[in-house]
Amino acid sequence: MSTARQGPLLLGVRHHGPGSARAVRSALEAARPAAVLIEGPPEGDALLALAADPGMRPPVALLAHAADDPGRAAFWPLADFSPEWVAIRWAQESGVPVRFMDLPAAHALAAAEPDADHAEPDAVRLDPLAVLAETAGYDDAERWWEDVVEHRGSAGAGEEALGAFEALGEAMGALREAYGDGGHRRDLVREAYMRQRMRAARREFGDGYAVVCGAWHVPALRAKTTVAADKALLSGLPKVKVETTWVPWTHRRLARAGGYGAGITSPGWYAHLFSVRDRPIERWLTKVAGLLREEDRQVSSAHVIEAVRLAGALAAMRGRPLPGLTETLEAVRAVMCDGSDVPLALIGDRLVVGDVLGEVPDAAPVVPLQRDLTRRQRSLRLKAEARDRELELDLRKDTDAAKSRLLHRLRLLGIDWGTPTASRSSTGTFRETWRLRWEPELSVRVAEAGIWGTTVRAAATAKAEADAAGAGELAEITALAERCLLAGLAGALPAVLRALADRAALDTDVARLAKALPALARSLRYGDVRGTDATALGAVAAGLAERICVALPPACAAGLDADAAAELRDHVDGVHAAVGLLADTGDGLRERWSAVLRTLAERDTVPGVIRGRAARLLLDDGRLEAGETARLMGLALSPAASPADAAGWIEGFAGGSSGGGTLLVHDDRLLGLIDSWLVGVPERAFTDVLPLLRRTFGAYEPGVRRTLGELVRRGPASSARAARSTGDAPEGFAPDLDRERADAVTELVRMLLASPDGVAAV
Repeated sequence: MSTARQGPLLLGVRHHGPGSARAVRSALEAARPAAVLIEGPPEGDALLALAADPGMRPPVALLAHAADDPGRAAFWPLADFSPEWVAIRWAQESGVPVRFMDLPAAHALAAAEPDADHAEPDAVRLDPLAVLAETAGYDDAERWWEDVVEHRGSAGAGEEALGAFEALGEAMGALREAYGDGGHRRDLVREAYMRQRMRAARREFGDGYAVVCGAWHVPALRAKTTVAADKALLSGLPKVKVETTWVPWTHRRLARAGGYGAGITSPGWYAHLFSVRDRPIERWLTKVAGLLREEDRQVSSAHVIEAVRLAGALAAMRGRPLPGLTETLEAVRAVMCDGSDVPLALIGDRLVVGDVLGEVPDAAPVVPLQRDLTRRQRSLRLKAEARDRELELDLRKDTDAAKSRLLHRLRLLGIDWGTPTASRSSTGTFRETWRLRWEPELSVRVAEAGIWGTTVRAAATAKAEADAAGAGELAEITALAERCLLAGLAGALPAVLRALADRAALDTDVARLAKALPALARSLRYGDVRGTDATALGAVAAGLAERICVALPPACAAGLDADAAAELRDHVDGVHAAVGLLADTGDGLRERWSAVLRTLAERDTVPGVIRGRAARLLLDDGRLEAGETARLMGLALSPAASPADAAGWIEGFAGGSSGGGTLLVHDDRLLGLIDSWLVGVPERAFTDVLPLLRRTFGAYEPGVRRTLGELVRRGPASSARAARSTGDAPEGFAPDLDRERADAVTELVRMLLASPDGVAAV
């Protein structure tokens, strides 16, 4: 270490800055300190040796969480270009002791309030770089930092790097004199602990040690304070027992936009600047060209050459030592993107930020659940990735079925690595589509779920049993039963079924019963599709269906308001779909349900929206003749009916996603009845029913609305009356169904709806 320097070597850095990282290495090489102290929690000292493991690939983060509450956690992220990571690796390569020196996580996690709540009411939370940039005449702190630090092609000689740290420390000292703690009151406690660690290092190594910390802290660490004063700041701090480990991190989570307080705007760009040794702009623009070519954009070498020239010209015009990210992106927009921001957004997402996911070695301490999850991921070849990707699963294949079970078990544990999504290639029950994305926070969720068991299966089973015991509504238990079948948790089903039977026996609310039945029906269906024995659910489902059939008609005639009627209409839809799945049991359930629908359709005390939907469901099932449908519609739209109730009937019959618009296009009689009723609605009532009608007809496809408008323009009402009087069909339609022509497409329809093995898909 230089003999001219008094005291330890203080290297004030910006977290995650490649220029700072290079300068730290140069300064350490020049000073050759006897030990290195790093800003970070001392609980991580035992894990520092893993940084030298070949399996450790940044970005990674030191994770600390409360031992009895893993959800209370904090991360200390490190990338290849983080000065702290460079200092750790230099110390290990040089055989020099390296330790963390920040306030212990045991105190930080026990603090009842975040840092912001410790600020003075009128305090300004200072951004030191923004103040320095403004002082230098810059309106952008990032651009100033790039010019003075990041664009130093190399860190220069050791003495030059040491001089840069001295200058930055002096600048921060001036800021601390002017602004004090800058509104960060918690920093005073942290800095008191850092000084305690420095005193311990001085007793062991003299002044021959180095400190790598945020530049903001350097003046406070140089300040002359007494041991008693620092102890007073640290006395009485709350404390909890913590556990620490290394976890993978991502460039995206290093970004400030991800909510990370010490984040940067362009981690992918900084990683590039740190990794390349020469011609960074040329190499970066070559990456950009490669990405655009992958997206089928025409980008040639000439584009790259011209973009390099333009970026350099822009930097020269602005007086910058090298083109920065701003100049580079402007050149890309002009030369490679034809002025469009759409491909530029892709470049920003994929390259400027990036989806690099780090790796940690197997030797890193983890909860047993995490270790089992890692084994399952490897055996199923499910690699955790930081970017979104779709996974198509064929549940008839053993490996794909195992992947499905794993993802469903993780979701049951609250570990949402995968999210089910609609498939673009198939809607069959033999297929599933997942969107996978691994976020660093999921490591905390795994630690939290570790209280339920040491393996994914055991933990998911225990969690399902606990959820069943604590469920507040019947629908929650039926949904849980469905999830257990999806996850292949046969061991959890007995407890879930006991809770389901107990709750169903006591629940008398028909709406809750109707809400619960669809999940049970789907569960029975999954038992068939996935080879899971779900027969134990059959008795419960049948009992629920019977109680719904008995209780639904009285509930629908109980003076419901519009919102309650609409909610019950949705429940009728759900029960109807469920009965369709349960009807194969051969106990006459479908006939009993059809009788319930007919009762609802004909009882004038039932709200119109429910009567209309019941009539439509009967019509779709072929249990209501067209003439009878027209009679029910005529009654609903008669002058004796209130306009609001009639509009509700129309909404129930023809609204939603039930294909009511197509039905009206092909049945001129029904359209004529609606048209005749609408023409006769009184003016004052028309304004009341208009929102209902707009909601009903506005949901139709544009082509359907256009066809209906054309039919109305031609006069469907008169056409319908003529058809009824003459027995002829309306213009463009035959009087009866041509069964021979209809049968001609039966085989094609069967092929379209069939899965590869000939079983009809749902």
